[in-house]
Amino acid sequence: MQTAHGSVEQETRLEGSSEYLTFTLGSESYGIDILKVQEIRGYDCVTRIANTPSFIKGVINLRGVIVPIVDLRIKFNVGEATYHEFTVVIIINVLGKVVGIVVDGVSDVVALPAQSIKPPPELGAALDTRYITGLGTLNDEMLILVDIEKLIGSEELQIVEQSAENTQKEVVNI
Repeated sequence: MQTAHGSVEQETRLEGSSEYLTFTLGSESYGIDILKVQEIRGYDCVTRIANTPSFIKGVINLRGVIVPIVDLRIKFNVGEATYHEFTVVIIINVLGKVVGIVVDGVSDVVALPAQSIKPPPELGAALDTRYITGLGTLNDEMLILVDIEKLIGSEELQIVEQSAENTQKEVVNI
């Protein structure tokens, strides 16, 4: 009987948790909803798009789909953005769009129970927390949880989406 009770308790615990793909930017750990992740790949050559913000590295052709590449290190202003064989691009699928985000490295997939996630601190205008859903704790380590839909849905990335669509139309017309 205890075994059955333990199983139900474990299932309930799993139901109350969410899974996140964890990655690093500089010395900090971040997490995004695993259900938004399409694939993980190494950083490759990108085609630059003129007149885009510096955090937009350009676009890549991923199996016939033009994918904008956003460098989160530059976007979040964390550390030097260097590109080498260990630089990773996480291909995500949100809001009906496929976008690549550049990070320093991918760590793991973790399940965080709802009670271990706290709301982001309100620091006023000094820090932009609109892309942060919360702060999770995992083995005494803080994990910054990113609302990737808010980030990808932001106005500045809409410009890139339009540029990528125009680039795709040009590729098709060639």
